[in-house]
Amino acid sequence: MTNKTIVLSAGGTGGHLFPAQSLSEELQKRGFAVELMTDQRTDRFTGSFPARNIHEIPSATLRGRSPVSIAKTVWTLGRGYRQAKAILRRLQPAAVVGFGGYPTLPPLFAAASLRIPNLIHEQNAVMGRANRLLSRRVRAIATSYEDTRLLREGLNTTIYLTGNPVRSQVLAQRQVPYTQAKSGEIFQLLVFGGSQGARFFSDSVPAALIGLSEELQARLRVYQQCRPEDVARVQSVYGKTAIKADIAPFFNNLPELMAKAQLIIARSGASTVAELCVIGRPALLVPLPHALDNDQLMNATGMEKGGGAWCLEESGLTPEGLTEFLQARLQNGEELATAAAAAYKLGKPEAVVHLAEIVEKLTGSGD
Repeated sequence: MTNKTIVLSAGGTGGHLFPAQSLSEELQKRGFAVELMTDQRTDRFTGSFPARNIHEIPSATLRGRSPVSIAKTVWTLGRGYRQAKAILRRLQPAAVVGFGGYPTLPPLFAAASLRIPNLIHEQNAVMGRANRLLSRRVRAIATSYEDTRLLREGLNTTIYLTGNPVRSQVLAQRQVPYTQAKSGEIFQLLVFGGSQGARFFSDSVPAALIGLSEELQARLRVYQQCRPEDVARVQSVYGKTAIKADIAPFFNNLPELMAKAQLIIARSGASTVAELCVIGRPALLVPLPHALDNDQLMNATGMEKGGGAWCLEESGLTPEGLTEFLQARLQNGEELATAAAAAYKLGKPEAVVHLAEIVEKLTGSGD
């Protein structure tokens, strides 16, 4: 192999881009040059993405069944395919790696047509739709869960279990031990839910914390991610309590806040669950109710079965029920410490190394 360029392709959300970022960091340590193909939604995440170049490729998600909607999606994906193919012809990469989301379709199909070694990584406990479409056109599939639902049977490709890679900033926090908050001590609660999940938490979490006794409120140090339009009203609610709260649309130091937290409330996207387990922190997971194929519910129940989290579905979660849940956890630090240890055991910090080894093998440079 003379060309040590690897092209990564990922949908423009943190759930797809964070594992791609982790692999990029590891591949560059091994002497590869990395280029990223993604869509136009990535401004928040790609500013610090470790790649030689970032290529925005036209992409679209199928959102309706009408002939017009289907035609628009196919036309946009076709444009993306032609652009991706032209870039791949110029770069002549050793391999193309996809991390899911419809923006991966053009680059991975283009790689298959050019006979460039390619593979996909599935972060969730349920195989995503884009990855299912690609599964017959790739040479290898890497999964995060031993039992990945909707993974096609009879595929003429190699399937590897790697786990879900996490960023170096997250890996660094695995060395930070969990600190149990004893009676009367400060209890740090972290709440985040991404752009799709923060509205529910903005409504329910402050309403639940109001129901705690003033003594318990005074112990709380809350860090909560909110949509920009929700920040003022959430701050107003906390301002009427004894709770110290830091409210922001985005926390640049989220891995550090996770490591310091005694409890985390979050959605259950694949990267969130992987990071919670690598760091080893107990969580209340509330799956996004409209997630495709119920992948977030499967991610959450997997962590719950391992003893590292509690999974409560949004449809049955009231502020009063959340108050009761939080009050019980605030008064039982041993239970949280046990859950933190269980989450830590579920972590797969070596996932990125395993995935990088598969990429090297695919390119012919590995053992």
